[in-house]
Amino acid sequence: MSADLNTEVHQFIDGTIKNNPVVLFMKGTPDQPRCGFSSLVVQVLDHLGVEFAGVDVLQDNDLREGIKAYSDWPTIPQLYVKEEFIGGADIVRELFQNGELKTLLAEKGVLEA
Repeated sequence: MSADLNTEVHQFIDGTIKNNPVVLFMKGTPDQPRCGFSSLVVQVLDHLGVEFAGVDVLQDNDLREGIKAYSDWPTIPQLYVKEEFIGGADIVRELFQNGELKTLLAEKGVLEA
């Protein structure tokens, strides 16, 4: 991967996170997740009624690798809320189950309390 491509991917990720209050970098799309972990996070966000942008990393290998480098997190999906990296599927599930995700989303202003 060239430095130019790296920069381009980084700028795309940065812009997407800055321009969308809630972003899920995932395998597949919100309507058609292509892995169980992505599906789980979509279900949690849908259940909470959160609007989010889904970015399919399967469309671009540089993006798939770039998001891992961007967050320094080895797995996908990755959830960002108001430019803050929240975590992957296990963390989102845990936060949802103990009620912290709903609280966090409300505090960030992306969910009606």
